[in-house]
Amino acid sequence: MRLGVLDVGSNTVHLLVVDAHPGACPLPAHSHKVELRLAQLLDGDGAIGPAGVDRLISVIHEALQAAEDKGVEEILPFATSAVREARNADEVLARVRAETGVELQVLTGEEEARLTFLAARRWFGWSAGKLLVLDIGGGSLEIAYGMDEEPDAAASLPLGAGRLTAGWLPGDPPAPDDVRALRRHVRTEIARTVGEFSRLGAPDHVVATSKTFKQLARIAGAARSAEGPYVQRELKRESVESWVPKLSGMTERERAELPGVSEGRAGQLLAGALVAEAAMDLFGVERVEICPWALREGVILRRLDHMDSV
Repeated sequence: MRLGVLDVGSNTVHLLVVDAHPGACPLPAHSHKVELRLAQLLDGDGAIGPAGVDRLISVIHEALQAAEDKGVEEILPFATSAVREARNADEVLARVRAETGVELQVLTGEEEARLTFLAARRWFGWSAGKLLVLDIGGGSLEIAYGMDEEPDAAASLPLGAGRLTAGWLPGDPPAPDDVRALRRHVRTEIARTVGEFSRLGAPDHVVATSKTFKQLARIAGAARSAEGPYVQRELKRESVESWVPKLSGMTERERAELPGVSEGRAGQLLAGALVAEAAMDLFGVERVEICPWALREGVILRRLDHMDSV
């Protein structure tokens, strides 16, 4: 069947259309993506304002039309941290439901981590052994660890690249004091969770997903996305450590000129790099392998598993 995953994230609203059936690898058929930056549309009280909700509804209508055009049989709609943490989340969800017919499932941070872990496990298989999975989104950082398809430990921290950029790095380029303050904050937050994972033992394989890690890997010399998903891509900690001071001194426009860095994500690349550097350092990781599958694929796989069990 042709499935559509509608992902209302902190940065983008993304419809991913795949051809899939239980026991088969989901094959991407179409992608419709709009940068909305919901995490940056929150007002001083933490609510998504009327203009932001109007825009969200308009974008969802566009995605529904794209899904209809591509013959999608079923849409799996979900929202992550920007909607989850909005003060008026119930009101936003009600308006979306009333005006589009879409019932957005709001995932918890732990659910995000678990579904992303499932996608990574399916991609790398059982031979990868104990997996540690890191995912930097627009609003949060997800961490998961385990031997099976369900992780033994999963955590979500409010350390998304978009959130941190908006709250901590107002300058372009940012002031050195602001960068240092953010670095301390990120490391303090991650350090609180390390013990929960380290008691489970060292991972056999460390995996990173998300646009932030993919862009960092690309500027560090990894293969272009045009070369396909089956090319192995990795990111070394020493590469991140060398790029952080360079990114700190760049303007948003200068970062957008780096290979693989989109104009829409250039502004938050430094914050993402600080999170990546801290996570790799505090978890004692020298290198991560980039996984092309992440949360959206995890949602699809979970749905296919449910179909197979009925």
